[in-house]
Amino acid sequence: MDMTLVGLRVLREVAERGTFTAAAEALGYTQSAVSRQMAGLEQAAGVRLFDRHPGGVRLTGPGRALLRHAVVALDAVAAADDELHSTGTDGGAVRLGFFPPAGPVLVAAALAALRRDRPRVRVTTREATTPALVRAVRAGTLDLAVVTSRPPHRSPDTEDPPLRAEPLLETRLAVAVPADGPFGARDHVSAAELAREPWIAGPGGTAEPLLGVWPGLPGRPVVRHTARDWLTRLHLVAAGAGVTTATPALLPVLPAGVRLVDVAGAAAEIRRISLVRMPGALAAPAQALTAALRRQADRTAG
Repeated sequence: MDMTLVGLRVLREVAERGTFTAAAEALGYTQSAVSRQMAGLEQAAGVRLFDRHPGGVRLTGPGRALLRHAVVALDAVAAADDELHSTGTDGGAVRLGFFPPAGPVLVAAALAALRRDRPRVRVTTREATTPALVRAVRAGTLDLAVVTSRPPHRSPDTEDPPLRAEPLLETRLAVAVPADGPFGARDHVSAAELAREPWIAGPGGTAEPLLGVWPGLPGRPVVRHTARDWLTRLHLVAAGAGVTTATPALLPVLPAGVRLVDVAGAAAEIRRISLVRMPGALAAPAQALTAALRRQADRTAG
């Protein structure tokens, strides 16, 4: 098979993004260039690598098999380049992804500790939703990802080989309310009261379509404002624009004018924060970052 590194990189990007258009934007290519690369790769492989559907493309079984080998090959080339240009044995690069609230809770402090202990380790980060992070880990564009899950905390996807998921922290949801609002002086609020409140939500997925709205509220919640960024949602709460869900782990970074209150008369909503990666041995830089994230998770839980 005559395959190029460019073709393998495009394959990896298409597998992560799910469409030729998104892969082209990420790589800085035209869509036609991505299509040509994938057509050439399919011709070289002698098998169909993608199934086309109205929303984009999905890897076939042979496509997933080739992706696994492509990730190994591309990582080996990256490791060789890193070794050739490294200035010390305790350095190296690691790529980390995280879902938005994990940034101020875990990632920033872990990176600060890592810079003190292992200053030669170079970390690049990317913020995304949990499904997007899982795809990136599977595609090999991330080494580690901090993701979130709801009970019963199944594997983050159904592909083989199974991803390694290490629980870092469990936390529960609360409701962020304006401190000067009707719930600001209370310790808890009922689900019935919340059902009448205006909500500030963000786009979600099929598992949680309204991020920021308390799950299972009676009736149809009124979403007055939508914002993708969680910090924007909290500042809207401070402005009195509505309420949104949040976790007590965010207490150190809550904006002024926001309080967290519990929800009475409803089942506790538990969220698990986990570190996800492909199976196999971790390179030394990823091991160092993993240890830093574990330590920060322990401090947050304590």
